[in-house]
Amino acid sequence: MYQLQPEVISDRATAVGDSITLRIGALAKQMKAEGKDVLSFSQGEPDFDTPESIKSAGIEAIQQGKTKYTAASGIPQLKQAIITKLQRDQGLDYQEHNIVVSCGAKHSIFNAHMALINPGDEVIIPAPYWVSYPDQVLLAGGVPVIVNTSMASGFKISPEQLQQAVTQKSKIVILCTPSNPTGMMYSEAELRALAEVIVQNNLVVYSDEIYEKLAYGNNRHFSIAQVSDELKARTIVINGVSKAYAMTGWRIGYMAAASGIAKAVNKIQAQSTSNPVTASQWASIEALNNTEHQVQTMTAAFAQRRDFMVAALNGIPGIECLMPDGAFYAFPSIQSFLGKRSASGKLLDSASFCKNLLQEQNIATVPGSGFGAEGFIRLSYSTSMAEIEEGIERMGQWLKTLT
Repeated sequence: MYQLQPEVISDRATAVGDSITLRIGALAKQMKAEGKDVLSFSQGEPDFDTPESIKSAGIEAIQQGKTKYTAASGIPQLKQAIITKLQRDQGLDYQEHNIVVSCGAKHSIFNAHMALINPGDEVIIPAPYWVSYPDQVLLAGGVPVIVNTSMASGFKISPEQLQQAVTQKSKIVILCTPSNPTGMMYSEAELRALAEVIVQNNLVVYSDEIYEKLAYGNNRHFSIAQVSDELKARTIVINGVSKAYAMTGWRIGYMAAASGIAKAVNKIQAQSTSNPVTASQWASIEALNNTEHQVQTMTAAFAQRRDFMVAALNGIPGIECLMPDGAFYAFPSIQSFLGKRSASGKLLDSASFCKNLLQEQNIATVPGSGFGAEGFIRLSYSTSMAEIEEGIERMGQWLKTLT
């Protein structure tokens, strides 16, 4: 049989890797299908079902024949719901021409890269980062500039670090708050300090706010676009319905941006995917307008799981884990276990740690190396309390066997 030669594949495709979170999540699901007792803490997907009123809105849209193409950037009714949400929650004023609805927040970020990045443009990305940021930059022909942060700084980039990373080729900085994978949140004061550097260096900022609604305790989300009109003009606000409304499979995200950026993104989307799923758009209107109570209920459950998971992790000798401010991830350090040996072999790095843990205990976690933070792992607490309790107990017993 004829085989295509490797050189047929484009350089841009070979330059990027696959998504480690999706890969491990798929492996965990496969193992479960094989009858194995897998506890998966790998994927960022709420275990809650989509609220009934949202499902009903989607079903009603289908029954009413709302199944045709829409404008590439989304229906006006959903854009108005997004505009109302941004005004209500952040005090930000936008018009329809500033909004582009897409097939998820990931799609919105990709579109932004394609609209803004020229070959060689540098994009500053604080680490730990969401796995797709650097690879998407590479796909667009840009250069990811990784700035490492630490537990001591709460995994946050400082204004001094940002300034040091700036060169004549710098164009964009990406901020994610609350963060995937760490759960940290930037305060208003911290964002105002970063904003000064952004303005001084004429940068554009992507503000990834997909976990905005999932903030715990006294933590309150603040968008850097709220700092000033100038920052708003420089900011592409990225959000969507996947996480807060348990709508991961509905695939609706959106951006709010200056009209010139939104127009460029709209052209790119029109030539690639066209509009997001029509019924999902109508369902998302219900999500944004009428489900705040359900969101609060889910957030309260996540907060209880967070408190238990982090306390349990910190109760294991050798594990250190900061308390996340938001999202639904814990990001503990496993550095004290690297160099030790399990039944499957030596723990050389976070990847081998996660591989051996999965092979020996059927527990799926994600290595920190995928987020640019070797020596850490990510665990999602978007699963049941019973699974969290069993998983942390099982992991703690396994760690005791390492030599």
